Amino acid sequence: MPVPSLLEPFIGPLERLGAPYCVTGSVASSVYGQPRLTADIDVVMLLDLRSIPALLRVFPAHEYYVPPEEMLRDQLDGGARRMFNLIHHASQFKADIYVAGADPLHGWALRHRRRIDVDGDAMWLAPPEYVIVRKLEYYLEGRSNKHLRDVRSILAATEVDRAFIAAEVERRALTAAWRDGGFDD
Repeated sequence: MPVPSLLEPFIGPLERLGAPYCVTGSVASSVYGQPRLTADIDVVMLLDLRSIPALLRVFPAHEYYVPPEEMLRDQLDGGARRMFNLIHHASQFKADIYVAGADPLHGWALRHRRRIDVDGDAMWLAPPEYVIVRKLEYYLEGRSNKHLRDVRSILAATEVDRAFIAAEVERRALTAAWRDGGFDD
């Protein structure tokens, strides 16, 4: 029996929803660098309270775990975490949805996202600079070297705006992560 794609349960509904989104995290770093297995898909989306009915329509409860509407309202109305999960019941694949809001880097990623083709389907991908900055943040949170490996593989395989990355590394106090990865030129 063929194993379904991690993207399959989520990209179609995201496209139908029509809200600006971009795939990031390990999926994006695999596109820009060296592919690796991942357990979920990370998505940045521009959503607000008016988006809830459409979100519930494209991710129906009989196919997906979707947080209760009250929790969605909290996340979309300025909740502290501003993220929630969707889980596809049949495959048990999970999407971490990061709500674009107060974080200017989310907005930058949505403005600079890239349309790519994956197995005949189109999707929006976060720019590599965004992926790198977030990977550095995740490295500092948990010290997992997989994030530094992802950054290294992106830098080796994809042309990036190093000035933008340097500015974000400085602004977000990520110099230690940058140094730990040995990314200094």
